[in-house]
Amino acid sequence: MGEIMPSSRANRAFTGIVTFMRAPHCPDLGSLDADMAILGVPFDEGSPFAPGSRFAPRVIREHSLRLGTSGLYDIENDKSYLGDLLARGRLADAGDVDVLPSRADLTMANLTRDVGTIIGRGAMPVVIGGDHTITFPILRAFEAGVHVVQLDAHLDYGPIVHGMTYTNGQAFRHLHGLPQVKSLTQIGIRSWRDQRSNSRDARKAGSRIVTMPQLRKDGIAAALAHIPKGEACYVSIDVDAYDMALVPGCVSAEPGGFSFEELRDTLAAIAGRTRVAGFDFVEVNPTLDVATGLTSYLGALTIAIFMGFIEDARA
Repeated sequence: MGEIMPSSRANRAFTGIVTFMRAPHCPDLGSLDADMAILGVPFDEGSPFAPGSRFAPRVIREHSLRLGTSGLYDIENDKSYLGDLLARGRLADAGDVDVLPSRADLTMANLTRDVGTIIGRGAMPVVIGGDHTITFPILRAFEAGVHVVQLDAHLDYGPIVHGMTYTNGQAFRHLHGLPQVKSLTQIGIRSWRDQRSNSRDARKAGSRIVTMPQLRKDGIAAALAHIPKGEACYVSIDVDAYDMALVPGCVSAEPGGFSFEELRDTLAAIAGRTRVAGFDFVEVNPTLDVATGLTSYLGALTIAIFMGFIEDARA
């Protein structure tokens, strides 16, 4: 007589329909009932150098299955995260924004509409790109004021040239035209490929720019001190915030970036000081990644850890 199998399914990472951490799929946003909602944006037409980040939402979801369905466990501090959110079915996967190739304006309008619906249903949007074009259309959907924290190697504050409005190099220039954006803090900036004019324009418009050396010298508390404690904050995480050695699947990676521990602790500090109203994670390019999908896995883990910190801070 063979071994008696348990009645519950094993749900191995390589089986089943793919949603983020096997969260319930909610394709009809009008019926969304969740605390947090995953939304994919498979869009890379804003990337001027190499395409491929359009595949990231699907691949990051696939790697999220490796995280299991019972939450995360921090062995160093003997603390669990996300278990209650997952057990109560309060994390939903809303699928992907409808992308209309060659019509970035319409795709971004769809993104703004979908994020607005998620917020209207009382859920926090967790948006997976795609390239960094998406932050501006996401924030258009917010009606209440928010402080914006950008974790990035680059300012993404380029001028609008040749009529190119939706690209990943200028999303944060657009933010200063939104009345709901109360402040912009750009953390981890270090690229030698940025322009002096972009830095001057950003500072003149009110950006607080915290370079990577400055962050290591003064600490994350100093970088966030100007944001009143408990105020609403939107966080945009470019995978190139990490040091380039950690992210082979990123076309814009730069040396001198965050270690995993540094970014983890930065996200914990943001969640502890502010009321996170949403976040995005962008610029993973699976077509450039190593065979194990290292960058996509790191992306899935970063997203899940930050959701865990946010849930813990709310509790």
